[in-house]
Amino acid sequence: MASEGAPTGFRTGLRGLTTRGRSFLAAGITAVLCSYLLGQGALLQVGVLLAALPLLAAALVLRTRYQVAGGRRLAPHRAPAGQEARVHLRVDNISRVPTGLLMLEDKVPYVLGPRPRFVLDRVEPRGYREVSYRVRSDLRGRYPLGPLQLRLTDPFGMCELTRSFSAADTLTVVPLVQPLPPVKLAGAWAGYGDSHSRAVALAGDDDAVPREYRHGDDLRRVHWKSTAKYGELMVRREEQPLKSRATVLLDTREIGHRGAGPASSFEWAVGCAASVGHHLLERGYQTRLLTDNGTQVPPVVTGANSSVSESIGLLLDELAVVQHSSGGGLNRAEEVLRHGGEGLLVAVVGTLDDEQVAGLGRLRRSAGAAVAFVLDTASWSSLRQPAPAGPDEGLQRQLRLLREAGWTVLAARAGDSVPDLWRMADVHAQAAATAPDSKGTAGR
Repeated sequence: MASEGAPTGFRTGLRGLTTRGRSFLAAGITAVLCSYLLGQGALLQVGVLLAALPLLAAALVLRTRYQVAGGRRLAPHRAPAGQEARVHLRVDNISRVPTGLLMLEDKVPYVLGPRPRFVLDRVEPRGYREVSYRVRSDLRGRYPLGPLQLRLTDPFGMCELTRSFSAADTLTVVPLVQPLPPVKLAGAWAGYGDSHSRAVALAGDDDAVPREYRHGDDLRRVHWKSTAKYGELMVRREEQPLKSRATVLLDTREIGHRGAGPASSFEWAVGCAASVGHHLLERGYQTRLLTDNGTQVPPVVTGANSSVSESIGLLLDELAVVQHSSGGGLNRAEEVLRHGGEGLLVAVVGTLDDEQVAGLGRLRRSAGAAVAFVLDTASWSSLRQPAPAGPDEGLQRQLRLLREAGWTVLAARAGDSVPDLWRMADVHAQAAATAPDSKGTAGR
C-alpha cells in the first residue's frame, strides 16, 4: 500500500482548477470589482461567495490527497507468453471526509495493451474501491507496471489534481512451457554421493556398506568389524543419495538463428529450453542453464530454504530476458562444461559449423547422456519464401557426426512440437529409429 507524497503548496490547487472553477473565480473577482466601482454592497457578497467556492474546493482537494492510498496486486507475477495476467488495483480513503469523484489511470507498456482508465464514484470515509484489468503479451520480458495516477476532484467539479503514487510492480512474461512426456534416456543417471540411498537405507549397522579409509574421514565412522575382516581401516559410507545433475545449453548466437519476433528460431529455442528445464527440475534433476557465452544460472538445491518451484522460477526468469549474443562460437560454453559437465546434457543449438560440431562431439565424453535439439534454421528463414523440403546435405552430415559421437540428435524444423521431439529421445524410440531395415541398412 502506497500513499501520496507531501504537499507542494496552495499554488498546486490553483493550477488544478477546472474550467468551472476558473469561471467561478473569474466571476467572483469581477463581481467584487464591480461592487467597488458601483458601490453595491450586495454585489460584493455575491462576488466573495463566487470566488470563495473554487478556493475552498482547491483546499479540500489538497487536504484529501494526503489521505488517499493505493496498492497493486498481480495474479500471477509470472505470465507465460500469449496468456493473460490480471492486475488488481485498490484505492483506500483513509481520511474522515469523502473523496468525491476519482479517476484512475495505470501506466503500462504499449506491448501489454492500452492504458487502463477507471472512474470511481464517491468513496466514503475509511472506505475503499477495487478494480482490475487484464494484460497480455506475446513477447517475453520484464515489463514495469505503474506508477498509478489518480485524479482527485471535489464534489462540485471545480478542482482536479493528478498525482502519481510511488509504488510500481514488474510483470515477468516467461516463455510458454509445454509439458513433456517422461522418457528413458540412456545413461541419464549421474551425480555424486557414496552410495545409492535405497541400498544404504535398507542396511543395518552390521550390514553397513564399508569402504576404505580416506584422509580426512571422521574416525567415528570407522567400521571395526570390517576393519578386522579386511585387515585395513574401513569406514561406513555416508548415506548420501545420488543426485541427478543436468545442464541445458542454449545457443543464443545471433548468427545461428533465423527469423524475427515470436515466430523466429531463437524464440523456438528459448521455449524449448524452458520446457526441458522445467521438465527436468520437476523430475528431481539439479538443473542449470548455460548459454553459448558462458553465462550460467546455477541450480538451486532443494532443501529447507528452497523448493522446486523456486528453482523453476529462477530458470524462467532468466529465460524471460535472454537476448541474442554477438558471439561466433560455443568455446566459452565448452570451457564451462569441460570443468563440470557431468550428468545429463541437453543442447538447443542453431546453425553450426564443422568446428562447433566437433566441439560438441568432444563434450559428449564427459556427459552421462547427451540430447541435442539441432534447429534447421533454413525453415525459419522467411515466411515469404517456401521452406526447403528437408535438411540440406551439410546439416545431414553434421547430424550424422553428432550421432556417431554418442549424441541423441533431434532435428527441429519450424512448426515442430517440442513434446513430440522429446518423445523421440526415448531409448526405445532411438532403437527403433536406428534398427536395420529390410535391406540391412541403418535407418536415420
